[in-house]
Amino acid sequence: MSLAGKVAVVTGGSRGIGRAICLRLANMGARVVINYVSRPEAAEETRAQVEALGSECVVLKFDVAKSAEVQEAFKQITAECGRIDILVCNAGITRDGLLATMKEEAWDEVMAVNLKGAFNCIKAGCRPMMKQRWGRIIIITSVVGFAGNAGQANYSAAKAGLVGLTRSSARELASRSITVNCVAPGYIDTEMTSELPDKVKEKILAEIPLGSLGKPEDIAAAVTYLASDDARYVTGQAIHVNGGMLMG
Repeated sequence: MSLAGKVAVVTGGSRGIGRAICLRLANMGARVVINYVSRPEAAEETRAQVEALGSECVVLKFDVAKSAEVQEAFKQITAECGRIDILVCNAGITRDGLLATMKEEAWDEVMAVNLKGAFNCIKAGCRPMMKQRWGRIIIITSVVGFAGNAGQANYSAAKAGLVGLTRSSARELASRSITVNCVAPGYIDTEMTSELPDKVKEKILAEIPLGSLGKPEDIAAAVTYLASDDARYVTGQAIHVNGGMLMG
């Protein structure tokens, strides 16, 4: 599954799942554009790891929730790289809280980054793909977008919305040989899950048939499959990577 000569844009690519995706794409030969909005030192660390694999790398700071910043960034990418072949919409935030007491700002912030952010990037990224009549768009949703989760009404709703966005985009872009799919991670061993109390982790593990948290590399493997020619006949689908936590 070589991606030599392809240009891949990964939003939220500086750490965690995003970093693993960048490294996997680079290892397959893609030129990688790493987006970040905070912690530039993490983005530069990811750049160093990508370049150590022999891949060219561009690091860009822009807020996916702001359409003007996204449009300007994608113009810069196409000017510098000449094309965009792969777009991975990974950027996301959480603002957890019970629905009855959730502040409107917490709802709006999560929707703006997690859902509108993907819309902004797909809208900007699909244009060069349509011109070249080839593209791969992969959206990172979540198991909670299918199962729901107490205390995450905003996050669950945004992640469920990404599934609808995936399917509608897949139908619109298929005639230009652009596939659109999403990957739904379960509980993955990242900075976010490392902060969970031990009792919460024990409860989570009890619900996972494989008995362990996933690794960022597990998600990266699914993403790179969908980015490759091996997945040329796969579009509008959700690939679940959750250790059996949710089936069906």
